[in-house]
Amino acid sequence: MAQYELLLPKMGESVAEATIIKWTKQPGDMIQLDDTILEIATDKVDSEVPSPVAGKLIKQLFVTDDVVQVGAVIAIIETEGGADSTSTTAVQQEEIPVPSVEKDMPGLNQLPVEDKQIPTTEDFKNSDRFYSPLVKSIAAQENISLAELDKIKGSGAEGRLTKDDLLNHIQAKNGGATIAQPKAETPAPAQKPAEPVKAATPAPSLSGGDEIIEMDRMRKLIAEHMVMSKHTSPHVTSFVEADVTNMVKWRDKVKKSFEQRENEKITFTPIFIEAVSKAIKDFPIINVTVNGTQIIKKRDINIGMAAALPSGNLIVPVIKNADQLNLLGLTKAVNDLASRARDLN
Repeated sequence: MAQYELLLPKMGESVAEATIIKWTKQPGDMIQLDDTILEIATDKVDSEVPSPVAGKLIKQLFVTDDVVQVGAVIAIIETEGGADSTSTTAVQQEEIPVPSVEKDMPGLNQLPVEDKQIPTTEDFKNSDRFYSPLVKSIAAQENISLAELDKIKGSGAEGRLTKDDLLNHIQAKNGGATIAQPKAETPAPAQKPAEPVKAATPAPSLSGGDEIIEMDRMRKLIAEHMVMSKHTSPHVTSFVEADVTNMVKWRDKVKKSFEQRENEKITFTPIFIEAVSKAIKDFPIINVTVNGTQIIKKRDINIGMAAALPSGNLIVPVIKNADQLNLLGLTKAVNDLASRARDLN
């Protein structure tokens, strides 16, 4: 038997995590290909995660209401197979032979060899004086003999030689030249940068008849992403008036025949989406995202369409490659997304 690691799939552009709503399969349940294993929710839409393999669910790695990163392993499925593979994403790494420096690098013998002087290690057992490991280390680096150490006057307890005593001696010996300070025996804890002072949030003013409504998961996600969007790049609003009288007259004229012929109701939304797609093709610099100091200009034209849910929340499903759809294709896509949004609980 082999084990298959089920990963949380990518649910769309800019979606990095999802919340587990419900497990539809439990450990021990048999799973067929494309059976729904769990339901997840992102800030855009709720969806189901099907199984890409058939087998038995043996382990759930997360529980309901856990927030999981895209690409994380969420479940283990036991499948029939000869290989005892524990991951579908694991790559077997072959051993790469490391070449012998002496044998495999021609001309190495002709290179000049740097004659490094290795400091000798003093036998401090021959001294009746106590020296700390730090003092011994400094003495070895500065090539100070044990006899010279014994002559240095110490200012520590019971006349012990401290680090400062040794450094002062070395500085005087070198004619006042400044030497590098070694690491202390007990390093001081790193000083954390001062955190910005957060303004105190004033308590809300409540009266006896006020009602407090706790945000649901989707409202919290919407609020967080709106704040994140403000921090990512400044927002500028521009208003331009356009006369759409001819567009309204054209729709009023063709909407009945359009619905009879295509079995689809044409609204203003697909017309506006078509206009936006053409504008983006003419001005591609507006189809960008900001990543730190980088501006990433997108090749594909994907347009989000706000759709109201029965709960009162708002989601934004995306029409992929909107510029490649004609008005009929956009109408079908808009109507399909709006219909599915109304059916969400």
